Amino acid sequence: MAINQFRRRALLQGLGAAAACSAFPSLPTFGNNASYTPKGKNPEWEESIKRGLDFLARTQSTRGQWQSPPYPVAIGALAGIALICSGSTITQGPYAKYIARTTDYLISQTQKNGLIGDPENDQRYTYGHGFSMLFLSQVLGEEGLQDRRDDLVEVLNGAVSFCGKAQTAAGGWGYLSAKDGNDYDEGSTTITQVQGLRGCRNAGIAVPGEIIEAAKRYIYSCQNEDGGISYSSQQKGSSRPAIAAASLAALYNAGDYESTKVPEMLAYCRKELHSVSKEESLFGHWHYTYLYYAQVVYRQGEDEWSSFRDRLYERIVSEQQGDGSWEGPMINKIYTTACNLIILQLDKGYLPIFQR
Repeated sequence: MAINQFRRRALLQGLGAAAACSAFPSLPTFGNNASYTPKGKNPEWEESIKRGLDFLARTQSTRGQWQSPPYPVAIGALAGIALICSGSTITQGPYAKYIARTTDYLISQTQKNGLIGDPENDQRYTYGHGFSMLFLSQVLGEEGLQDRRDDLVEVLNGAVSFCGKAQTAAGGWGYLSAKDGNDYDEGSTTITQVQGLRGCRNAGIAVPGEIIEAAKRYIYSCQNEDGGISYSSQQKGSSRPAIAAASLAALYNAGDYESTKVPEMLAYCRKELHSVSKEESLFGHWHYTYLYYAQVVYRQGEDEWSSFRDRLYERIVSEQQGDGSWEGPMINKIYTTACNLIILQLDKGYLPIFQR
């Protein structure tokens, strides 16, 4: 299995390096992730991960989706990302069958205009679109059948085109395409689009640079004096830790490490989120928040990551249910389980989007 894992990293990294579009600057190099071994890893974490992955596999339908209303596309894509974070691919590994099913399901949800989602039944379809771009871009490099690769490339090209047309005048995205809604923007789905576009670019799909530059300007425009980020450009003044953490992760994905606004944002997030005390109650978007803040801290390097990781992982593992899932205050257990599994597997470093 180790040889397959090494091949997977090398292939995906090669795709990212070979991408023709320069919309995203190259990410800084922090050593060879293919040989990276986490320090001080607790065996209980691996057991927890396996139980969680098995839960996702066990609860997936034969059509490749999870019974997770009201957001089946978004949560299906998130669950699929959790599965590929394990090192399984669309063709190899213990979860390959489930990854392939997820791929089929998301492709089946593609509309003629490029949207990956169901606008008739989902009033926040941009989340599903962004997470689907991220998931499908990660499986593209492992698809061995040429006709299937062609289908994935066609879907992702259409998805990027839709994303550009859905962008608001302010440079962000709302729950609906700007053409379908009222040009309303919102921070969390904006970040979902940026990560999805970064995944596409890594896979060799052309992403127009002006889309990303506009998104970066949007994030900067939402920053407040305390360094945090507002929920929307139309609701400035009150910072939200969840949006700040997600925005910072998105800026890293966009290659922005040097902006003068980034250190202010990082300081705000450290102040609000770094303690991860077990005594603190779960707030409404706790798992969403740490899905992104964990990525931010991981990018800071091993010295800062290891102590934070230990606190975060111990809390997450301690809250796992007997069936391998996690409950949470928002959405449903598939969503919470997928978020937690992505966090717990950051150390594995399989996906370029999450690598240092």
